[in-house]
Amino acid sequence: MAPRFTRLLRDSRLALFTMLGVLAVIWAVQVANWLDDYRLSYEYGMSSGRLDELPDMFTMPLLHFGWDHIQANSWPLFAFGFLSAYRGVKRFLLATLLIVVAGGLTVWLFERPDAVTAGASGLVYGYFGYVVLRGIFDRNLVDTTIGVVVGALYSYLLLGVLPSAQGVSWLGHLGGLIGGLAGAWLLRDRAPKAAAAPTPAPAGPAGPGSALLRELDDLGI
Repeated sequence: MAPRFTRLLRDSRLALFTMLGVLAVIWAVQVANWLDDYRLSYEYGMSSGRLDELPDMFTMPLLHFGWDHIQANSWPLFAFGFLSAYRGVKRFLLATLLIVVAGGLTVWLFERPDAVTAGASGLVYGYFGYVVLRGIFDRNLVDTTIGVVVGALYSYLLLGVLPSAQGVSWLGHLGGLIGGLAGAWLLRDRAPKAAAAPTPAPAGPAGPGSALLRELDDLGI
């Protein structure tokens, strides 16, 4: 088995366990929050304008306002989070920090003072943006293909960053998306691509899938 493919399997397994752990924490917090009549969301959710509220940007993604709220966030959080993490959890954690800070600052700076914002949807939008652009900045054809597919299938999510979005924190969504896009650029793979040794191949025209086949061959697939 090719070393790169072995490493990919290892990182994918770690990404799976990481996201299962994240969901377990969020759901455990939800149970405690529900038992406390959602006081945690109002106390540790994000409000704008006050310096003492800034640390709440780190608790805001863990809190929700109801079971429908957390259920709506859980599946896309797991899916986009896994796709963000399967190439390496260290980079994923740095991307998560950027997304949390960008989303929190956007809410803190621009949300109305009487609003309290909570929920993991900022992370969802951040991971979405990260997945869509990461492959392009890394010059990785497999990740670029994944990004194109994800962007095409879930392009409707972009409606949630518009001010016309009703009943949601569009500012939290917008800030998270900006953090994810910025993370894809700032955390891009800067290592020069090693020149592969030439291998014999049957003569013939290179088709549009030849680059993808080379990527898969490098991974041992």
